[in-house]
Amino acid sequence: MTRPPEHPANRVDSREALVEHILSLRADLLERGDKWENPTLERYLEALASWLAVSPNWYRNFGQEMPTGGDWTLFARALSAAVVYE
Repeated sequence: MTRPPEHPANRVDSREALVEHILSLRADLLERGDKWENPTLERYLEALASWLAVSPNWYRNFGQEMPTGGDWTLFARALSAAVVYE
């Protein structure tokens, strides 16, 4: 079985780790945004939706099943709250 490529996202295992990961993405955007394929919010959200739509295939490519126990509601609430949260 092929292992997924090493990436910091693979080590996110808690809410706190997710917060740190999001902050590191922000820092990377500020530092290297010109290297990002999707540096605008519009493009980023479009790519996020597209990747989530095909994410079961990503897991299958590595001989894994898509996790069913994730808290999708929390993720959706966080994305929506960020629209208005100060």
